[in-house]
Amino acid sequence: MSENVRAARPAKASAVQFGGRGLNVGIAAAAAVTVIGLALWGIQLAQGLAVTNMRSLDSWGLYITSFMFLVGLSAGGLIISSVPRAFGISGFGGISKVAVWSSICCTVLAIGFVVIDLGQPLRLWELFAYSNMTSPLMWDIIVLSTYLILSIVYLWATMRHEKGKGSAQALRVISVIALVTAILVHSVTAWVFGLHAGRAMWHTALLAPWFVSSALVCGTALVLAVVIGLRKAGYMRLDQSHVVKMVKLLGVFVLVDLYFFGCDLLTEGYSGGHGAEVVSMLTSGALAPFFWTEIVLCVFAAVVAFVPLLRRNGFIVAAAIASIIAIFCKRVQLLVGGFQLPNIDLASAGAFGPALTDAGAATQSLGGSMVYFPSPLEFGVLLGVLGLGTLLFMLGIKYLPLKPVEDSR
Repeated sequence: MSENVRAARPAKASAVQFGGRGLNVGIAAAAAVTVIGLALWGIQLAQGLAVTNMRSLDSWGLYITSFMFLVGLSAGGLIISSVPRAFGISGFGGISKVAVWSSICCTVLAIGFVVIDLGQPLRLWELFAYSNMTSPLMWDIIVLSTYLILSIVYLWATMRHEKGKGSAQALRVISVIALVTAILVHSVTAWVFGLHAGRAMWHTALLAPWFVSSALVCGTALVLAVVIGLRKAGYMRLDQSHVVKMVKLLGVFVLVDLYFFGCDLLTEGYSGGHGAEVVSMLTSGALAPFFWTEIVLCVFAAVVAFVPLLRRNGFIVAAAIASIIAIFCKRVQLLVGGFQLPNIDLASAGAFGPALTDAGAATQSLGGSMVYFPSPLEFGVLLGVLGLGTLLFMLGIKYLPLKPVEDSR
């Protein structure tokens, strides 16, 4: 089937009536999931982080993994929306506002996971009251807060420009600043991990570009899935040629990300010592299921992107979802891998803190030889935060003017 024929499909899809009862039911369901997540977080606040499976030798877990992942989703979406305006090139059919709103939602959730991981929200005040400006953690907090504000300003400026109240030059300047900040926020997040010289999995100069490439993969994939879904629901019109352009871009990003990963593995493998242990841990050890899942899903996404016969909406959405899952698997490998190889002698004889709860021990056993696997409460809190993100996104779709206008680029 030719791409011209497929390009005609959005017109038919856009005739569907969007909103109404279906959207309201979705908002209510997302709100209910959010409330459940808040209740579980309340349990964690009351009983402490002991109800999670994090301990002294694996002090970060699902929450920080999700933080890294959501920052990537956010940065990727903003980069996709800001690059066309920043460089004055053809865009993707006016999807900029939807992409920026999805970025804002992901950033809010990423910050939320930081608060959850602190144990008590009041500790946010301590971060600023007793801050150490030489710490990469403080760099990350500052740049992430700046990034959220810039994303909101960028969305506001875009809406204002469409109403004829702002200059194109001013919007382009904001686009450039947003683009630089999006790259910076992921680089700084990478340095939080990469500057730990005692963690073999983290200590690599490639981590910052690796984070940026992963952000481009999952961010582009998220925008693809969202716009195809909104087009199918009748919310927006989007020519199939723009979808094809984005999926080709996704394929390029996937290959670049795999290239960086391959370079890192090759360097680690030939270095011997802990480097060889890292490669073994990923390819045949405790994290092998996550590693091979990532590789297979990335290859699938690349095949869909570069084989014309497969560039149909069903396969494209599947490739987008596969890419997002693949990058999440990479985040799991990175975080757990940093703790999987002990950086002190006789680590197993050290103090691990309180014993795991019965429910936590049950899920920990599912991780096999992994040093960490989330507890049921952590999964519940994660689900609640994702419910909040879905709620925010749907409220934006319902109440904000995010639909493309005729002269959008």
